[in-house]
Amino acid sequence: MPLDNSAIARALAMIERIAWSERPLTLAELGEALALPKATVHRIALALEQQGMLLREPGGKRFGSGHRFAALAVAALRNSPQRGARHAVMQRLVDDIGETCNFTMLDGASVVYIDRVEAHWPLRLHLQPGSRVPLHCTASGKLFLSHLRNSARARLLASLRLDRHTENTITDIRKLERALEKIRAQKVGTDNEEFLAGLVAVAVPVLDAKKRVCAALAVHGPTARLTLEQALGHVGKLRMAATELGASLTADAPVLRRTGKSR
Repeated sequence: MPLDNSAIARALAMIERIAWSERPLTLAELGEALALPKATVHRIALALEQQGMLLREPGGKRFGSGHRFAALAVAALRNSPQRGARHAVMQRLVDDIGETCNFTMLDGASVVYIDRVEAHWPLRLHLQPGSRVPLHCTASGKLFLSHLRNSARARLLASLRLDRHTENTITDIRKLERALEKIRAQKVGTDNEEFLAGLVAVAVPVLDAKKRVCAALAVHGPTARLTLEQALGHVGKLRMAATELGASLTADAPVLRRTGKSR
């Protein structure tokens, strides 16, 4: 059966529009942006929702990226042509500060490792690209939570299990929200032995072309050789490397072509 290129192009345009939007979009907004009739937009959105590419918000009026699209985006970034350049940036950082660094993204209700460069120490934590860690007790996870829209963060926190991993894990949602407010203000995520006893971490945001937090760059190490205060002392170098990583993400990103009216 021959493929309907027009339908495929419209579906891809809709996915692209939603992926670049800072918030879920209504069918009316999609129709205006793509210059398509409401019935056509409704039909495409439903088909993409059934395939897991789009996700309808509670109430059914707005559509955002679905789980399948999110997984595809992470996989594409992990295997992109810019991966070598990103890895080189991280290698220079690790050579400079002497501790392991991670490049991570938010994927659903967890943090996924996109890339990682290990320090040359016998005592280290082995987490390979593709590994997942919790949001509420990791430096990158709390950084991502702190930068979500209020409504999105509230929904995600309500769905999370705040499991205790160590004596320092924050399991009270009000205490976590206060910690997230501080992280958002300082733009630095911290893990003070909250995920693994004896391990501290610090994370800074990586921004995309629209200055939105799309990833995180983190350093971590065992408390036997790295205190949280010492890790915080590396924030300046982390931020400089994060700027380079953000530029590589811009190189990955396609030019968004508007098929309808400009907004």
